[in-house]
Amino acid sequence: MSKIDILKSLAPGFLPLIIFIAADSIWGTKIGLIAAIVVGIFEIIISYIKEKIIDKFVLLDIGLIVLLGMISILLDNPIFFKLKPALIELIFCIILAVSLFSPVNVMMQISKRYMKNIEFGEAQIRQLNKSLKVLFYIFLVHTGMIVYSAFFMSKGAWAFISGGLFYIIFAVYFALEFIKNRTKRKKMMAKYKDEEWFDIVDSEGKVTGKAPRSLCHSGPGMMHPVVHLHIADERNRLYLQKRAMTKEIQPGKWDTAVGGHVASGEEIAAALKRETVEELGLCEMTAAPVARYSWETEVESELVYMFFSRYNKMIIIPNKDEIEEGKFWKIKKIKENLGKGIFTPNFEFEFDILLKQVFK
Repeated sequence: MSKIDILKSLAPGFLPLIIFIAADSIWGTKIGLIAAIVVGIFEIIISYIKEKIIDKFVLLDIGLIVLLGMISILLDNPIFFKLKPALIELIFCIILAVSLFSPVNVMMQISKRYMKNIEFGEAQIRQLNKSLKVLFYIFLVHTGMIVYSAFFMSKGAWAFISGGLFYIIFAVYFALEFIKNRTKRKKMMAKYKDEEWFDIVDSEGKVTGKAPRSLCHSGPGMMHPVVHLHIADERNRLYLQKRAMTKEIQPGKWDTAVGGHVASGEEIAAALKRETVEELGLCEMTAAPVARYSWETEVESELVYMFFSRYNKMIIIPNKDEIEEGKFWKIKKIKENLGKGIFTPNFEFEFDILLKQVFK
């Protein structure tokens, strides 16, 4: 997730305040107040229709707008009029400061509120805090410039600093971020062009980006899809594969009959068929979906698509490059060896699902 994506996620919660700032500078406080409240009410209605809850962030935003608007109307004073943009930005600074320097990360809560399907790993949280820190210093410096210009500079200079300069600063910031992200993406594509690439997905399987295998396996955070297939014969024995010692993850342990990553842009069904052919040489397996779940280790984060199939007497030819050996296990034998380091933790987790959903 880029800084621009993160900033987009924060915009809905502060939309009424942004509308107030823009309308107030063009048409005056009363029009700005009305426009912001109308937008805020509209957001609350949409939120309630979709989710049956009232958006507390928008309510807070409207409350701040009404407070500033009423003070502005009651104190019809030139110096207060000049300081009003600084007061608005000071509110942003306080919210950002609380998020950055206290245990209560308000901005993270807002991001999660408007990006429900995105799971924030450690890398995303660090990226969010880095972006917030940049925003904090931009608002802080600009607030100071508004205050200085209100007391010590001409009205024209104050008008430019409090209005036009604000938009110029953010336009430059976003342009630099866009160029930086594009350059970074090009360098990454060149560096990892010979690597296998995976789609980065959320907990619902929606693609949010893509990354090379080495980065996906550099730690948790970049969740990518994988497929697992369990095969049982007519006696309810499960076929398991013993992972080759050359495997980077869980070498030498017994695991699901078939397991593999989904290539970037590949359909789940196509990936399952490909992996089944590659690992066991089976071309005509009919598989039924069993579960979909998130699995995180110190190496990676996976969105696992779990399937089950009945053995149809076709000859199994294990791929010796990936599988040391394979055989059918009795359910009782598997139960006797759980928790002894013989099976992969992932298989033991799925075995429990099979007992509840397939072998019940």
